[in-house]
Amino acid sequence: MTPSSNSLIIGKPRFLDEDLEKLAASQGALAAWQAAYGRYGIQTPNHVAGDYAIAFQTPDGGVFMAVDKFAVRSLCYRHKDRQLSFAERADEVAGGMAEIDPQAIFDYFYFHTIPSPRTIFQGVYRLPPAHYAIFNNGVLTVAPYWVPTFEEPRQASFDQLRTEFRELLQQAVARQLDGGKAGCFLSGGTDSSTVAGMIGQVLGRPAASYSIGFEAEGYDEMEFARLASKQFNTEHHEYYVTPQDLLRSIPQVAASYDQPFGNSSALPAYYCAKMAREDGVTRILAGDGGDELFGGNSRYSKQRVFNFYQNVPGVIRESVLEPFLGTGIGKGIPLIRKAASYVEQASVPMPDRLQMYNLVTRLGLKQVFTEGFLSGVDLAAPLQLQRQVWNSPQASSATNRELAFDWRFTLGENDLPKVCGTTRLAGLEVGFPMLDEELLEFSLKLPTDYKLKGLKLRWFFKEALRGFLPDEILTKKKQGFGLPFGVWTAKDSALKSLAEDSVRGLVDREILRADFVDALFSRYLYEHPGYYGEMIWISMMMEQWFRGQSARSASANS
Repeated sequence: MTPSSNSLIIGKPRFLDEDLEKLAASQGALAAWQAAYGRYGIQTPNHVAGDYAIAFQTPDGGVFMAVDKFAVRSLCYRHKDRQLSFAERADEVAGGMAEIDPQAIFDYFYFHTIPSPRTIFQGVYRLPPAHYAIFNNGVLTVAPYWVPTFEEPRQASFDQLRTEFRELLQQAVARQLDGGKAGCFLSGGTDSSTVAGMIGQVLGRPAASYSIGFEAEGYDEMEFARLASKQFNTEHHEYYVTPQDLLRSIPQVAASYDQPFGNSSALPAYYCAKMAREDGVTRILAGDGGDELFGGNSRYSKQRVFNFYQNVPGVIRESVLEPFLGTGIGKGIPLIRKAASYVEQASVPMPDRLQMYNLVTRLGLKQVFTEGFLSGVDLAAPLQLQRQVWNSPQASSATNRELAFDWRFTLGENDLPKVCGTTRLAGLEVGFPMLDEELLEFSLKLPTDYKLKGLKLRWFFKEALRGFLPDEILTKKKQGFGLPFGVWTAKDSALKSLAEDSVRGLVDREILRADFVDALFSRYLYEHPGYYGEMIWISMMMEQWFRGQSARSASANS
């Protein structure tokens, strides 16, 4: 891990220069990276596609580090006393010596993950997506090598774009296959169904597909996965996750990450990956990225509705609407109450508006956290990071700015670590065809209203694949591998016992208030299991991570 003796080369990079790609094939990826750096310097990552994390010695004795545009691969580092150490995982860099960062704990509750560049360990950092670092003469510089730049054309030929898009999808899927048994996650959504169908087109034989179900009303999407399987004649495999599965695997999954991770879809993703591994798959393909590249998340249309308010003349907004609706007049009248809520949200610019929907800010920070914990953190830090990311892309439309924002927070910091972490735990490689470099470039040049047409989500994607995907999947409501944790915890005593014991561990650590946790398990959980179940989940997974770290340290010292 010292700059003079080590390198780190992981991932599946694709060098865009033909001679460098040949060099990688003949002499290995390190030789190709070093040659690329000799040619392009710090701009080297802009000449490489695919997923990767790299750190290697430069000719002048320094170290160059970089991760891919979405940080599919992770690279963590510590710069202390003019020395640099690095590794794929934050806990490997920390080495049992670093203290826990209280700010990272607060960030975790805010985001349900700890966004880069911070990690759970003080002094240990993670390279953000599309960033490089150069270390020379004891000085470390970290900067982006790429920021999203949207062209936003107003006119385009749908037929030409559809043909190009379908060809790019096939090529993207082909690049991700490893020659072994071709398998994919299949939730029944548009992205995973598209990947399943494209595998069949590329190989001329059906894919093996793997789906997760839940015996809980409103959470099970197996019927759509079966529709896609029937459409593409996949070799289909199903597994229904139970509360007993969670009891067995929560500690294992929580401890497997290098820092606390709170995406509740990690558990079903793990069981899906485990099923594929046991079936002989060595590399599974996932559909993550399609919503974020092509405008498929419901919040995009929701925010467009709020943005309409900015077209109302300022004098009417400030002199009539906001004063009247802010007085509390008509609070008992549903229509006026909804109008007041709309104006309240629409009056706040993005990304600040997102704080209105944030779980811990809605619950009330002083009601959730102890006074001592809050006194040691910067409550404004998460929003400052969001503003920084929001302002970084070169985009004029609000929709494209939201997409780029989600490339960082939804993909790079949340969904991709979820899939990468759980597939790694199951012993699988994973590939993300939707994040292919050429598909990314295609999305950057796609007209904004092809992504969000009026309030129609991912209009182009669906129309371009009409006739390929079943109509029922094109019109279904997005869900994915959502976990009915709150519903199950309210009914299953053993699961509730594990959850409550875990969450009370954070009371003992003086992070959460005891009275809040009392109310959480005695009242709130039963009133709104889905909503409060999320708070229980993220708290439980943090405590289970702490316990996993303690067990690992005890084992190492025994």
